Formats: sequence, C-alpha cells, structure tokens
Amino acid sequence: MGPVNWVAIGVAAIVAGLLAFPWYGLMRAARTPSPARLLAMVFPAWMIGHNFARVGAETLAAKPWLYWMMSGGFALFIAIPAGAALYGRHRIAAREAAADAGYLFVAFMAMGTVFWAMR
Repeated sequence: MGPVNWVAIGVAAIVAGLLAFPWYGLMRAARTPSPARLLAMVFPAWMIGHNFARVGAETLAAKPWLYWMMSGGFALFIAIPAGAALYGRHRIAAREAAADAGYLFVAFMAMGTVFWAMR
C-alpha cells in the first residue's frame, strides 16, 4: 500500500460537504443537511483515500480514469443503494430521495476529482 494523502482526504470531505448547499438549492429540496451532519463526508473520503493508496500511484498515473470510476462506483453501488433501502423504511418522498442520490453521486465524483488534482 502506498502513502495515504491525508490532506486530499480533508479537502475532499470539505469539497463534498460544501457542494451540498448549492446542490440542494438547485434541487429545491425541503431541507439542506446541517453542517455538522456534512462532517460525516470525512468517512467516505477516508475510505476512498485509502483505496487509492492501496491501488498505488503508478497504477493511478497509468489509468487516471480510476479516480472517477472508483469514486462514482462507491456512490452508485454502495452509498445510493444503501440510502434507497433506508428511505423506504422512513417513507421519504421520492423527490427528496432523488435529490440525496444525485448529491451523493456528484459529491463522490468531486472527491475523485480532488484526489486526482492532489495526486
């Protein structure tokens, strides 16, 4: 495993959290998550950062699309389906669930972009 880019993890979490405010404004969502709850974005950023360290700088340099493929994959195949499973339990409106799913995808892709930019 290569070195973990801790600065990129912090920046990725901040960027993902800050994206919530314009995203939910554009989606005209009922509520924007509280800033304290957005701090939770540090955990997926941490996982993604460790994943990129595991893949290694040489592989990522040869295949830069992996930054977005892996980050987007986490959103599409882990985070969004987990949210969908929980939303059915809480009877959250489809429009609100779609706003959250879209935010997660955009936020995770932004995290991939941060890791790519700070490689």
